[in-house]
Amino acid sequence: MRLHPGETEAAGWRVAKLTDVVRRLREEGGVTGRPLLVAIDGRGGAGKSSLAERLRKAVPDSAVVHTDDVAWHHAYFDWGGLIAENVLAPLHRAEAVAFRPPAWIARDRPGEIRVPAGTDVVWVEGTGIIRAELARWLDASIWVQGDLDEQERRLVARDGDSAEQRRHVAAWLAEELPFLLRERPWTTATVVVAGTSTLAHDPATEIVVAV
Repeated sequence: MRLHPGETEAAGWRVAKLTDVVRRLREEGGVTGRPLLVAIDGRGGAGKSSLAERLRKAVPDSAVVHTDDVAWHHAYFDWGGLIAENVLAPLHRAEAVAFRPPAWIARDRPGEIRVPAGTDVVWVEGTGIIRAELARWLDASIWVQGDLDEQERRLVARDGDSAEQRRHVAAWLAEELPFLLRERPWTTATVVVAGTSTLAHDPATEIVVAV
């Protein structure tokens, strides 16, 4: 598996039931009276959004918050305070979330980031969500690890390979690489999940995790 320098490759990959992974996350969080808040982190193209959607479908009354929506036209990584104050703190108070980030208002983006009151689990998905700044707000976490070649292929398939897109990727990596090396989220995650794996499994009910 090709990884960026400094990231440790996980070992002991095995197939697990999604329900067993969810149970482990609940046990780690030990939450009552409010939603369980689970971070899903990984590099671009690792499969975070796909995993979050699988977990949303597997857990009734759960919801997904994408950090890309908070970061939209704001900053690549300097959005910790924004998500803590307007999303994570209300959820800790067992309140609904209905948040329009400042950039949405300034640029007339319709809609809002919504999480209904009474939600069981909130999956907070995005690169950089597992960080020391937000540790007090998050109950459990997943690091999605994958091969860089496959992740880059996915990003090209999703976003194209224009000169403008290459400039965007270069600017993103200029911030992502030192940020993740400083935070090292793969060392603190409750569960490490394979974003790319050759182990046969049923994506609807199973997941590949590291021991």
